[in-house]
Amino acid sequence: MDASEKRRIVEALILSSSEPIPAAKLAEIIPYCNPGQAKDLVNELNTEYVEQDRSFEIWEVAGGYQIRTRAEFSGYLQKLQKERALRLSPAALETLSIIAYRQPTTRAEIEEVRGVDAGATVKSLLERHLIRIAGQREVPGRPMVYATTRRFLEVFGLERLKDLPPLRELDELAREQGLLEKTEEDAGNPQDPAASEGVEALVASEADQGGPGGEIQADPVSGLESEVAIDSEAGDSPTDEDLVAH
Repeated sequence: MDASEKRRIVEALILSSSEPIPAAKLAEIIPYCNPGQAKDLVNELNTEYVEQDRSFEIWEVAGGYQIRTRAEFSGYLQKLQKERALRLSPAALETLSIIAYRQPTTRAEIEEVRGVDAGATVKSLLERHLIRIAGQREVPGRPMVYATTRRFLEVFGLERLKDLPPLRELDELAREQGLLEKTEEDAGNPQDPAASEGVEALVASEADQGGPGGEIQADPVSGLESEVAIDSEAGDSPTDEDLVAH
């Protein structure tokens, strides 16, 4: 089997996969191929796409590969898809940013930064699979803590949490991808005027301390920090009422 045929197989596998497919998985399927060679095949495909001036490319996101349209065509795609599957209100993006840069974090910590109740927004992000319940903090009351998911990495085109851009760039990225919208929810639940400044100050503080604002410590795949306890029993799974109550 020559390299050209292997490239076609890689392309077919990535196109047909509903989730980013890792190099190790490609190597398992393609005869006489290891993960390093699979990565080389992906790079060769991207080189071909550039030479042929194609409208798409292969991205490395969430630990795997995914074919996506190039950024310059996003405006045309938005016209085609007037109703995108995922849109975030400014309040949701701000809450998601706090969780992403400070994870694992509690609802109380989110509300301390934003200055408003975050229950409904946190629940919405959970339903959209952008965040997950990562366990409970070992403090009085054992509040639940939240962290981002693989879906979050896919949506923002990140391979891992360490690739998180500065906060302002994350906001710009959401706008460029058409993820941000203004909703009636925001009109009825106005943000604290100093909230955005508070989020940026938080990230700067975390960076100074070597926390998530700088080198990301908590990974959505590898696990949590030691202060978090994970309840694996099915009976410990929280209900929707619990999500709002904590």
